[in-house]
Amino acid sequence: MMNTITHIDIPGVPKLKSGKVREVFDLGDALLFVATDRLSAFDVILPNPIPEKGRVLTALSEFWFGKTKRLVENHFITSDFDAISAVVGRVPSRGAPTILAGLQGRSMLVRKCQPLPVECVVRGYLAGSGLKEYRHTRTVCGHRLPEGLVESSQLPQPIFTPATKAESGHDENIDFERCVKILGQPLAEKVRDFSLTLYNFARDYAAQRGIIIADTKFEFGLDGDKLLLIDEALTPDSSRFWPADSYAPGKPQPSFDKQFVRDYLETLDWDKTPPGPVLPDAVIHKTTEKYLEALTRLTK
Repeated sequence: MMNTITHIDIPGVPKLKSGKVREVFDLGDALLFVATDRLSAFDVILPNPIPEKGRVLTALSEFWFGKTKRLVENHFITSDFDAISAVVGRVPSRGAPTILAGLQGRSMLVRKCQPLPVECVVRGYLAGSGLKEYRHTRTVCGHRLPEGLVESSQLPQPIFTPATKAESGHDENIDFERCVKILGQPLAEKVRDFSLTLYNFARDYAAQRGIIIADTKFEFGLDGDKLLLIDEALTPDSSRFWPADSYAPGKPQPSFDKQFVRDYLETLDWDKTPPGPVLPDAVIHKTTEKYLEALTRLTK
C-alpha cells in the first residue's frame, strides 16, 4: 500500500487541534492545516487510512478557494511547500526534515479566525439524512418539499440546511430559525446567502465536467468582523459527487466520495459508534481511485 499519514507532530510547534481529518498547528500569526489520510464515516474515525486522501483534499480545497474568492473571501494563504517550510522553520526547535517532508502536498497556511458553531450545508438533491427526514415528514430542516420525491431526486431549488457542530458524536441538523438563535439574524442570513451562492457556482462548474454536486458542507469563521470561508471547500469529504452520465433518481447513485465507504459500512452489523470496523483492501483501493478521479475531473 502507498505511504499514508494518520498522525503528525512537529517538534516545537504547538498543535491546536487534531480533528477527524486535519491536524491544526499554531504558527503565531497563521495556522498550519495538515490533511491526514484518516477517514471518518458516520462521525467515527475508521482504523484504515485512505492513500492519497489528504493530498486530494488539500489540492481540491486550494482549487476551490481560488475559484470562489471573488464570491466569498476565504482563509487560504498558501500551500507552497517552500513557503510553509520556511515559516515552520522559524519556530524554535523546528521539526526534522523528514517531518517537514511529510507535509508536502497536504498542508496549507491559513488566516486565523473564530470558527462559527454552525455547519452550512446546501442540498440540491435528496440523499442521506435529508432523505430520511423527508420520508417521515416531507420536510428537510424546516423546508417543506413537494410530494412524490424519491431517493436522489433533484430538489426544485437548492436549500440551506444547517447543522450544529459536534466535537465527538453526530452533528445535528437544524432549521434556519435555530441557526438564527445561534448566530443572530444578520450573520445567519449572510452565511445562508454565501452558502447558496457558492453551491450554485460550484454546481454549474462541476456539471460542465460531468459531476453532479448533490450536496456540500461549508464552514465559515470571523476574522474580526470579516466573514471568511474556512476549513475545506467542495471536497469528497464534505460533498456528495455523482457522475452525471449515470444519474437515475429512485436509487442510490455511484459516487466520487466517501459515500462508497458509507454504503459498505451499511452492509455490516455495526452500530456506528467507535471503534469503527476495519475496511477491506478492495474498499480502500476503490476509495482512493474515486478521490483521485474527482480531483482529475474537476481540476483537469
